[in-house]
Amino acid sequence: MTNSTKNTGSELLTVTGITKIFGTLKANDNVDLDVNTGEIHALLGENGAGKSTLVKMLFGSLQPTSGSIQWRGSTVTIGSPSAARILGIGMVFQHFSLFDALTVSENIALSLGESVDMNDLAQKTRSVSQEYGLPLDPGALVGDLSVGERQRIEIVRCLLQDPALIILDEPTSVLTPQEADKLFETLERLRDEGRSILYISHRLEEVKRLCSRATILRHGKVVGACDPRKETAASLASKMVGADIDIVHRDNAGNTGEVLLALNSLSMPAATPFAMALKNISLDLRAGEVVGIAGVAGNGQSELFDAISGEATQNNPDDVVINGQSAGLLDISERRNLGAAFIPEERLGHGAVPDFTLSENLLLARHQSDKDRFLKLGKIALINRAAVKILARKIVEDMDVRKSGEDPDASALSGGNLQKFIVGRELDRNPDVMVVNQPTWGVDAGAAARIRQALIDLATSGSAVMVISQDLDEIFEISDRIAVISDGGLSAPAPAKEMTRENIGMLMGATHQATSDGSASAAGNEEARP
Repeated sequence: MTNSTKNTGSELLTVTGITKIFGTLKANDNVDLDVNTGEIHALLGENGAGKSTLVKMLFGSLQPTSGSIQWRGSTVTIGSPSAARILGIGMVFQHFSLFDALTVSENIALSLGESVDMNDLAQKTRSVSQEYGLPLDPGALVGDLSVGERQRIEIVRCLLQDPALIILDEPTSVLTPQEADKLFETLERLRDEGRSILYISHRLEEVKRLCSRATILRHGKVVGACDPRKETAASLASKMVGADIDIVHRDNAGNTGEVLLALNSLSMPAATPFAMALKNISLDLRAGEVVGIAGVAGNGQSELFDAISGEATQNNPDDVVINGQSAGLLDISERRNLGAAFIPEERLGHGAVPDFTLSENLLLARHQSDKDRFLKLGKIALINRAAVKILARKIVEDMDVRKSGEDPDASALSGGNLQKFIVGRELDRNPDVMVVNQPTWGVDAGAAARIRQALIDLATSGSAVMVISQDLDEIFEISDRIAVISDGGLSAPAPAKEMTRENIGMLMGATHQATSDGSASAAGNEEARP
């Protein structure tokens, strides 16, 4: 590859007064930003701060309403992603744009926009991937690759275009700790070559490790800049949200009671060619504890959630036992009636209907478990809308849900505020068992702290809580015990205080049998019993 070292320290990209308006919303408001040659520069902000809008304009996916962009000292118009690539700007998005049925080389060829020699491309892909410590087999089918390998494709595809500036959006959200460390080494090498990196991440310890400067957005405006290396993670979070972040605390750790949720050799075939089969998963979840399920995306988390919640039922009634009652044949409403609550990963469309109001979504989720409260039963069942709206207001107040209007549609709320409402909707039931998948995905630091504390408080009150999360900071912050899901199997749960990131990383990538101390792999078996 070409070494792009040029005038290290000089300004490569300068953004002046960039504004982007969507209807009545100012997603970016007079934003100034400069990125120097040969630096890793963090772009920070809570959910909805305007980060994605800004980088989409830098990559040509959106056009600014006003303002200017200078590249190497000259004012430019970036009309499309292909124009950005020609300038020397590459971007690796948080959500992959890969075709599972194509090979690595074929996916890369699609992004080049020109006729390419596939044999030559395969050689270049192999060479560049090895050179930067991101090994790939150009002939491998993407559908057969791990999530970490898929991210390597995105990065190598970007590097093959020899960019001077690489924009990375949440690059470690799908990586094991070991894979993340390897990525950091690659990024530091790229920086030392003179390439620039604009780094977006909510993982502030990473920002402190990698970045020499940070620009902070709030409500679409630049509210500050700093050297992250001189800050704490807490001070960076405070700058992002404009207030101190509540510290999550656990006062009742280790006080557990009876088993409220039991998984007994739970196995399920993959529902689709690209889904994950569940393999002999056993776990007891006890009153008074939070069990964290760590893992890299795509290893069976969604399938596990569906199996526990009843969205996918089992052939054996004893595969899932809730509150001592066999539930494997029961649907989600019947499992809720046993005292369980479920919060899916996708909040808009799965956790809530976008075009329904908050009160309507509340009724939709709880009309079975709270029918005496919400329905006037007689010859004709009538909805007690007043009772539904009163409870919706209480949930909004309890969870500090920020909204416009008395009872807005779910789609009118920011992601973080909708998540707080959905979590509050289930917490209000005071369930015996709570299972939540990715509770704070895409949620700002303040909302995340509130949600995590609420889950801990629920366990402290005597409920059993399972948290499925890709965020290791979250897993360590709230869990009493930790298990790892990998390739559809579950490791033996171990006390959180005995687990390390390195240990979890090994479990994330392992495929052999688990041991009772959690030190081996994630293939589920009967030894997963505590």
